[in-house]
Amino acid sequence: MAIHFFSEEVKFKLSGQKKSIAWLKAAIRKEGGKVLSLNYIFCSDEYLKKINIEYLNHHTYTDIITFDYNPSEKEIDGEIYISIDRVRENADSFKTRFQTELHRVMIHGVLHLLGFKDKSKSEKALMREKEDTYLSLLHKSR
Repeated sequence: MAIHFFSEEVKFKLSGQKKSIAWLKAAIRKEGGKVLSLNYIFCSDEYLKKINIEYLNHHTYTDIITFDYNPSEKEIDGEIYISIDRVRENADSFKTRFQTELHRVMIHGVLHLLGFKDKSKSEKALMREKEDTYLSLLHKSR
C-alpha cells in the first residue's frame, strides 16, 4: 500500500504527509478498495497543460489529471497530477483554504481511480457528496 508524493516544476511539499496517507488509505478502504501503488505529482499549470495536450488532446488548464494503470476499480495503481497553481486559484475563487481545496482534489482523483465518474449531473453530485464526506473525516481527525 504505497502512496508517494513528488513535485515537478514547482517547489511544493505536502504538509502532514503521514496524516494524508492515513486519510487516503482509510477512504479507499471505506470504498472497498486497496492501494497497490499511488503517486501524487504536484506540478505547475504549464506542466499539467502539456500533459493535458499530449495525452488527452485538451488544450486547456486543469487542476487534476488521473492516470489509472489498473482496470480493477478496487485495486488502485495510478498517478494523480495536480496543478498547485490551479488549486491556489480555485481556493481563492471558492473562498476556501488552500489545504482544503488541495485535499478535495486529492480525494477526487482517488474517487476516479475507484470508478466514480463526474460527467453527468447525477455523477457530479455523487462525486461532490463523497468528496465532502471524506473531507469531513480528515478534518475530524485533526
